[in-house]
Amino acid sequence: MKQSKLWFTLFIAPILFAFIVVVIVPMIVGIYYSFTDWDAIRTGSWVGFDNYARVFKDKDFFNSFVFTTKFAIISVISINIIGFILALLVTQDHKISNFLRSVFFLPNLIGGLILGFIWQFIFTRGFDAVGKLMGIEFLQGWLSDTTTGFWGLVILMSWQMSGYMMVIYIAALQNIPQSLLEAADIDGANSWHKLKHITIPLVAPAFTVGVFLALSCSFKLYDQNLALTGGGPYNSTQMLALNIYNTAFRFRDFGGAQAKAVIFLLIVAAITLTQVYIGKKREVEM
Repeated sequence: MKQSKLWFTLFIAPILFAFIVVVIVPMIVGIYYSFTDWDAIRTGSWVGFDNYARVFKDKDFFNSFVFTTKFAIISVISINIIGFILALLVTQDHKISNFLRSVFFLPNLIGGLILGFIWQFIFTRGFDAVGKLMGIEFLQGWLSDTTTGFWGLVILMSWQMSGYMMVIYIAALQNIPQSLLEAADIDGANSWHKLKHITIPLVAPAFTVGVFLALSCSFKLYDQNLALTGGGPYNSTQMLALNIYNTAFRFRDFGGAQAKAVIFLLIVAAITLTQVYIGKKREVEM
């Protein structure tokens, strides 16, 4: 027993040390700096809750929060629905199923900045050229308008993460006992009934994980936002992570940026933990 505990400690110690050094210590230091007028050069003097008071009066931060919340809600729904549909498609007995899995997962391997520039090219050169050629105004100037810029970010995020969610749902679908599906066939259940009463309830834990991952990634989105729209026009598509970055490195207000980061952390933690709690509760009910 003592030997097993010793091996457990030896294996977990490096990971725990790295987690403390890379995550816990910077978080504590960051919380401290949020109460100072730190400018990234000198430590700064203690200002108490002044930074937080300024954050709650910052209209750009509030607008970024509203924009990010709307983006996260739409993205979570689209990513998980598309991912689940793709999983249903590639778990069918087709010769090209493995090929399709690779194709659908491929966008997730592309870096965020590169992905943003790729879609920027598609929207500015592809959509715009087609729109001008066919006289369709809707396709023109996608990234120069707040509404279409929003949907451009949703399309990019859905295209990138749907394949990743597909993998999670594939694992869940493959764990469904075939005996249940065969029994449903014998009872005369059609595909919709099997999906509604067998597949979805048994895949519920995967939905909880999928929504959690999509929600946290959507709220923390930065590099795609920077590469695709840069927050424009006039900061109308600026998300929270980009707003915090600009506050620190463009306006040199590191204390205020740290205060925003702490508020951002609390918001994301509260939303994701609430979602996990509700998802786990629904799993039990189902």
